[in-house]
Amino acid sequence: MAAGGQWTFTNAGRTQLMAGTFLFGTDTFKMALFISASNLGPATTTYAGVTGEVANGGGYTTGGNSVTLSQSGTQSVTVDSTDSTWTASGASITAKFAAIYEVGGNVLCYCTLDSAGADVLTLNGSQLQVIIDNLGVFILS
Repeated sequence: MAAGGQWTFTNAGRTQLMAGTFLFGTDTFKMALFISASNLGPATTTYAGVTGEVANGGGYTTGGNSVTLSQSGTQSVTVDSTDSTWTASGASITAKFAAIYEVGGNVLCYCTLDSAGADVLTLNGSQLQVIIDNLGVFILS
């Protein structure tokens, strides 16, 4: 399953990116899942301030999975990420959003998991995969 919506910068994520705060290839990043009642959106700043993360258990661990962000190019810079997979175990996983954040820092960006904006239900024994587009998470040109 691919991310249904485009990755959207948070306001703080965009500012931190332009200020050079995020060091891709050096800083530690994670991808976490959030429910529809989350306050995740443009005004989100830090991961610690986001409410509505998927509950720990059933194949999901609070904080999400580690991902590696990398950049390539010079005139047009592509920032890419590794994909992330969760296997529902003993229970289902229901999520609406995925977010990429710097551990101990700001949320960089987020996306909806379903193109129609609905919750995604992953049944016990199935996998929820967030697959990054071939073009990467974003391109600066």
